[in-house]
Amino acid sequence: QVQLAESGGGLVQAGGSLRLSCAASGSIFGINDMGWYRQAPGKQRESVATITRGGSIYYADSAKGRFTISRENAKNTVYLQMNSLKPEDTAVYYCNAVKNYSGSYRDFWGQGTQVTVSS
Repeated sequence: QVQLAESGGGLVQAGGSLRLSCAASGSIFGINDMGWYRQAPGKQRESVATITRGGSIYYADSAKGRFTISRENAKNTVYLQMNSLKPEDTAVYYCNAVKNYSGSYRDFWGQGTQVTVSS
């Protein structure tokens, strides 16, 4: 099992910044992609940004130019730096890790951290 512990959410005014962190622990060998998803009230969970173990990065269009994902493999930690935040970024942000079990893959999720952006 993989445990994911998120931190860094909170309340910020529009235009402000927050940095989310997610540390993986437990059976971490074989973790490939790590990333951030978010879910706003009444909406489906959506991908925000992901990063592979090798450093390849994907951003959702809504995150491009404002958010930066990074990863420290030695610390099994992934970060999401969020700048120029908008009220529409308000959501619960979830950390995700994908682990390779000899060719099959399993998703693990953190408990979520609330990000609220006031206008």
